[in-house]
Amino acid sequence: MFAIVEIAGLQYKVEQDQKLFVNRLKGDIGAKISFDKILLTVNGSTTIGAPAVSGITVDAEIINHLKADKVIIFKKKRRKGYEKKNGHRQSLTQIQITGITGFDNKKEEKKAAPKAKKETAAAEEAPVAKTTTKSDSETAE
Repeated sequence: MFAIVEIAGLQYKVEQDQKLFVNRLKGDIGAKISFDKILLTVNGSTTIGAPAVSGITVDAEIINHLKADKVIIFKKKRRKGYEKKNGHRQSLTQIQITGITGFDNKKEEKKAAPKAKKETAAAEEAPVAKTTTKSDSETAE
């Protein structure tokens, strides 16, 4: 089971107990957050939103706030003496997906129940092989 969710303007494919880095979110470490802009869900069947799937939420917990590695931007024009060096560190938040809620569990139970009935019916209809013993063959003679 997974979902594609929009978090801070970017789309991520998330599953339960997954950890990921997203752009900085408001909230303290340990805070619970939920995202309701779900674009697609797959739970046995695929549900595509137009533009979002209603009734499904992705719950997460903020683990840490940190900065990414420094990216260095260096510009140069040859033979002109122009050099410009700049750097950037993106602010990130590490989150852990605690669950995807809102799926209709009744449909899953209904799908599972007929399969169990079919298996038991097939077992009852299977012919039972007759085993003969030596004593049975002797009495027949």
